[in-house]
Amino acid sequence: MRILLLLLPFSVHAAEAVNTGVSASTYLQAGLALVLIVGILFGTAWMARKVSGGKGFGQGNMKVIGGVALGPRERIVLVEVGEDWLVIGIVPGQIRTLHRLPKDSQTTDKQGSADDKPFAQWFKTVAERGNDSA
Repeated sequence: MRILLLLLPFSVHAAEAVNTGVSASTYLQAGLALVLIVGILFGTAWMARKVSGGKGFGQGNMKVIGGVALGPRERIVLVEVGEDWLVIGIVPGQIRTLHRLPKDSQTTDKQGSADDKPFAQWFKTVAERGNDSA
């Protein structure tokens, strides 16, 4: 009897150690919650696409043709809007139209017009003209 009383505390600790694990129903519940959240994300993305008509950026009447970074926060972007091309300057807190071109203005004149100049030289003359008027 005395031996049985000495072994009783060890058997109680062994039974408690078995019960401290995570049950399979907890894993199942967490997995179903994860599936529900992912399903809600995909559902809202699908609904947003249906509401917007499936149009992403750059479709329709406005397309970004190209751009160049002038600094860490300054850019010049060429945007096609309908039958026009817009050269747009983008700086923090401000967007300005620098120049408007017809869509088919890629052809150059043989008379040595401003279209024959490289873009950097053209931009320099536009910037100087802007500084003189300000």
